[in-house]
Amino acid sequence: MSSAYLILATFLACAVEAVEALTIVLAVGTTRGWRSTLYGVGAAAIVLTAVTAILGPALSSVPIDSLRIVVGTLLLLFGLQWLYKAILRAAGLKAQRDEAAAFARETAEAEQAAKPTRGKLDWYSFTLAFKGVLLEGLEVVFIVITFGAAQNRVWLAALAAAAAVILVIVVGFVVRGPLARVPENALKYVVGILLTSFGIFWAGEGVGVHWPGEDGSLPAIIAFLLLGSGAIVLLFKPDRKAATT
Repeated sequence: MSSAYLILATFLACAVEAVEALTIVLAVGTTRGWRSTLYGVGAAAIVLTAVTAILGPALSSVPIDSLRIVVGTLLLLFGLQWLYKAILRAAGLKAQRDEAAAFARETAEAEQAAKPTRGKLDWYSFTLAFKGVLLEGLEVVFIVITFGAAQNRVWLAALAAAAAVILVIVVGFVVRGPLARVPENALKYVVGILLTSFGIFWAGEGVGVHWPGEDGSLPAIIAFLLLGSGAIVLLFKPDRKAATT
């Protein structure tokens, strides 16, 4: 797989996760203070670094064909989950993700929670920031390790992920609010397509499939999934179903 595919998929997927983590951190930090919130972010970052340090070398030691089967299967499961939710949202069967609404909800909950004694660690802020960054960060780690290990370019996937996270953080703190204008639902649809496509491609390579044109087969797989998922969206849209009954 070319570097362009690897960078694009990793960057977009990690940007989506970073946007969701940022919403939680901003809501807690601006409402209850930054000290305990940043402690939670730092603790989550340490755990994520440890997980990456352990899993990265472990996956890299697996024979490449076996690794591609494992990675391809994992990406298929992960990508299909994203794609399933994206199809439901596009068809109007599941609520769209709204960062502004999520920010307002997190802010309201943070304001209502009991405040700590002055000078003490705010465990509410610490725990919420830790949990939010850890959960979203684990998905980033998964994406980086699977994409990178399958092509023996973990460093390149890590750079793309770091660029996405840094960009989201910088923009978030410049605007001082959730990135509500980011087309997150559309991005999730794209990422679901990409992860599923790469899962099919790598799992196929792992079991000995010789794709026509090698990397050139990826656009065809992506196009097939786009057309198929688009047809499903049109089929299950409530307004379309009502029009045909």
